[in-house]
Amino acid sequence: MTVLIGDRAAAPLAPVTATLRATFGTDELPGLATGLLVTDETGWIPATELVDGTRLPELLDATRQRWGAQPHAAAALAWKAYTYWLALPVVLGWASARRVPLLHPSDVLVQLEEHRPLVKLGLRRSTTIAVLPSDPLALSGLPEVRIVLGEAELLDVLRASLLDAHLTPMLDSLHAQVRVGARTLLGSVASGVAHGVLRAADSLPGGSAETIGALLDALGVADLVDLVPGPSGELTVQRKTCCLAFTLPQPKVCAGCCIRTP
Repeated sequence: MTVLIGDRAAAPLAPVTATLRATFGTDELPGLATGLLVTDETGWIPATELVDGTRLPELLDATRQRWGAQPHAAAALAWKAYTYWLALPVVLGWASARRVPLLHPSDVLVQLEEHRPLVKLGLRRSTTIAVLPSDPLALSGLPEVRIVLGEAELLDVLRASLLDAHLTPMLDSLHAQVRVGARTLLGSVASGVAHGVLRAADSLPGGSAETIGALLDALGVADLVDLVPGPSGELTVQRKTCCLAFTLPQPKVCAGCCIRTP
């Protein structure tokens, strides 16, 4: 019997790419491959080569040269850029459609850019997509689809692939090369997740605060940012750690930084 499952299931990442397009107004994003999937892997490396530390010196050197950063600041800024673009498809996939690409390092591809942007990330076509039983994709029979039992398990597998399998070992490799606090680095993860949801808020169902809270709780980083009213009453992100951009030769204090300017 042939099961007709519709365009949404036929394109597993369609809800993610549609939300990215609605949020940024384009498919050409500086830190992500167009359409997220990489069809020609020439010039790309698997994220395993960053996670295990093999190619981390290249990323850190590029960051130091671009901004004149000291080693600890270069590590913090490289991590901030990498984790923002890495987490964004997962964050928007979960928030828009409860459809989560699992970011095991072997399925993530990276370009280390000599010019802007610092890094660009994409996914292999074989990347596993976690879905709920109610998702039409659950009926597709596609080998890359993983069906989980409910919302709690979906957040569990999100954390397992993004944090436990990817960012935690990468953080350990980073610590082997430069001294920078884990709390500082995880603060950038929390901030990036929150900023991603807020930027896409108009394209997402549900409340932004609740969405951000669920994701940060699942990742265990909810204590590293606060959501506070901005000048016009809109939600903004207040960090409790700093990405160290203020230490650059041309200092920068990001919006929501824990460092206050006069």
